[in-house]
Amino acid sequence: MKPRHSDPTTRVRELLQEFDTAMFITQSSEQPHHARPMAIAHVEENCDIWFFTLQTSPKVNEIEHDERVLIVCQDEQARYLSVTGRAQLIQEATKAEEYWDESFKVWFPKGVNDPALLLIHVHSEHAEYWDRHGAKGVKYLFKAAAAYAKGTRPKIKEDEEHGSVTLVNPRG
Repeated sequence: MKPRHSDPTTRVRELLQEFDTAMFITQSSEQPHHARPMAIAHVEENCDIWFFTLQTSPKVNEIEHDERVLIVCQDEQARYLSVTGRAQLIQEATKAEEYWDESFKVWFPKGVNDPALLLIHVHSEHAEYWDRHGAKGVKYLFKAAAAYAKGTRPKIKEDEEHGSVTLVNPRG
């Protein structure tokens, strides 16, 4: 297991890199929120996230209508992460080859060279996480049990179990 860092952006990036799949949530004039699971293709140092899609996917029209998206990740009951950002549709063969994983062929049977293949680059703007895995989870269970017994709420350690960070991320 990688050591955790106190820098909130690093913490968010480390958490993001532990997820293979996320709920990708868009908006449109027909549907206020449309969520679907998607494989994460790549996470950048600045917490930008990359996904693959096809030009014929409804999410392409939704992103063209409103580029604001929400990415949500959950790992059983130990780790949760939400990232808001702006999605950009990109058709770039070199990036597609760089981020391609053979497992993506299940959803994109024509492979990385499919002319309809697009990348979605999510320019991350804000993230919030809750992390109770490992030793933090055991500590939390004790805190939750004690709070229950006392009729109070458990105290959460900010920036350890929970954190929120604005990701300064100029688009481009």
